[in-house]
Amino acid sequence: MAIFLDENSRIIVQGMTGSEGMKHTRRMLKGGSNIVGGVNPRKAGETVDVDGTSLPVFGTVAEAIAATGANVSVIFVPPAFAKAALIEAIDAEIPLAVAITEGIPVHDSAAAWAYNLEKGQKTRIIGPNCPGIISPGKSNAGITPWDISGFGPIGLVSKSGTLTYQMMFELREIGISTAIGIGGDPIIGTTHIDALAAFEADPETKAIVLIGEIGGDSEEKAADYIKANVTKPVVAYVAGFTAPEGKTMGHAGAIVSGSAGTAQAKKEAFEAAGVKVGKTPSETAALMREVYANL
Repeated sequence: MAIFLDENSRIIVQGMTGSEGMKHTRRMLKGGSNIVGGVNPRKAGETVDVDGTSLPVFGTVAEAIAATGANVSVIFVPPAFAKAALIEAIDAEIPLAVAITEGIPVHDSAAAWAYNLEKGQKTRIIGPNCPGIISPGKSNAGITPWDISGFGPIGLVSKSGTLTYQMMFELREIGISTAIGIGGDPIIGTTHIDALAAFEADPETKAIVLIGEIGGDSEEKAADYIKANVTKPVVAYVAGFTAPEGKTMGHAGAIVSGSAGTAQAKKEAFEAAGVKVGKTPSETAALMREVYANL
């Protein structure tokens, strides 16, 4: 099985006709994703040929859902328009909205998330500033390379896109059930805990890799959640042990203030919850291979 995304997912792309949207629509199609259309109000009614696949362009998400039965939207729109795109997806009550866009103002992300709460959280948001979600061999909603790992029993949730790719590749001989890049912004939709809960409930996910980073307290909260609720083995990696205090490193949310949010504090929280923590991504993958061999 897979979580949140599978072979039955019908995907639309908000911003499909833009350069990034078109590039990754092509890649998602090549990887077997069921892309059923795009959304661009200025090009509504047009049809776009993507490597031999004819895709309709709709004016709104609601129109796309009505015409195609879409249940996933991947958002490739510039930061200034991302809030409006998210709100449109929420208004249409699409079950899953994957916001790839980097550089969305924190205020806009906060407003969109608050709006989703107000509307009853009928839309699961992944991101923003993330690689999206992939269930290898089934579907890919985002920018994760589709051919670096096959389907298998390891669930992966990560704040980092590139570390998601590396971990998938290092564990390719075992395989991945679903890999979720939740994004590294201060305000995101789906959290480590959301993914952990779903992996715990998925009978075909046998073990979980969690990748975190400095800043905030989501990893400490995840450690508490694992201790109380997760029965499957979890292996973790925390990026940022050498990051200087007070300096943003890579992601907007990756900033250490005083003793809060340090890599060491997160490592200790995980270990207190019985989670093995690797010193490097490769060591983390080796720990997972060891854990899996003993299942």
